[in-house]
Amino acid sequence: MTTIQDIAKHAKVSKSTVSRVLNESSVVNTETRLAVEQAITALNYRPNLMAQSLASGRSMTIGIVTQKIGSPFYDSIAQGVIEGLNNTGYSPIFVDGQLHHSTESEVIKALVGRQVDGLVLIGGRTPVTDLEQLKEKLPTILVAREVAGWENRSVCVDNELAGYEATMHLIELGHRAIALIHGIKDQPDAIQRQKGYCRALEKANIVFNPSLIYQADFSAQSGVLAINSLLGSGVYFSAVFAENDMMAMGARLGLSRHGIRVPEDVSIVGFDDQAEVAFMTPPLTTMRQPAVEMGKSAASAVLHAIRDERFEIPNHLIELQRRESVARVR
Repeated sequence: MTTIQDIAKHAKVSKSTVSRVLNESSVVNTETRLAVEQAITALNYRPNLMAQSLASGRSMTIGIVTQKIGSPFYDSIAQGVIEGLNNTGYSPIFVDGQLHHSTESEVIKALVGRQVDGLVLIGGRTPVTDLEQLKEKLPTILVAREVAGWENRSVCVDNELAGYEATMHLIELGHRAIALIHGIKDQPDAIQRQKGYCRALEKANIVFNPSLIYQADFSAQSGVLAINSLLGSGVYFSAVFAENDMMAMGARLGLSRHGIRVPEDVSIVGFDDQAEVAFMTPPLTTMRQPAVEMGKSAASAVLHAIRDERFEIPNHLIELQRRESVARVR
């Protein structure tokens, strides 16, 4: 295994000079730095990360708690975190909270036990009291979750406004009987999106009809079940707002199985703009949530927090992506 001493001998410099180049701890003149870098390349040097961690007091790892690995939205945020950590010297360690508080608590404890330098919590249900205790232990950034007092530690979007705009888009095209496929009952994003839906109805003087609400769970299967339930109840609707794209895809399948055309008979709006919905039949109108960009912002924020540097979380906006799954009411 190549050592710092080997690099120093090859570059004809001292070990301390090699160390300064590797750690970027002080100024080294350009000619010397180039000689050291060439020696590193020629000898195929790979740093001993464990030794570096012991010397610096840092593990050079960031703990990432995601939810439901395989979920397009959470995975897109995770991809953004990975991109944000590229070429920083830090490596992510991913664990899955599985949308359960007890599981999330256990995996967070495991990451803290591994002495990660910072935490990024994507979604999740960790109580605020536990979050405050975590923040005292190590830098912690939230993604896709809004918590009072964490405004500069939380990368999130305005879900209520997005729910309002999605519903208003349907209302502006003449729809007044709009079914809502609601996400997980106590999930904050779902709650805020339903508030936006209700605000749009109120704005348009449309009476809220609880029969048009189906309690789902963000899965595609629950989107199918929602359509079956709504049609089985006999309630009339000309449009569907599904609180994520997975449920919108399920709704599209459910309508097709009943011989109902989209958008000629029923329009659909989704939420997230995951990559594949642009290739549905018809392509899905949806609210684009900038998941990858949110992940990048979280990576940047946690690194600044580790270094005790000032930083600001940028605003991330949700935008309506107009496609062919919505038409003016007939």
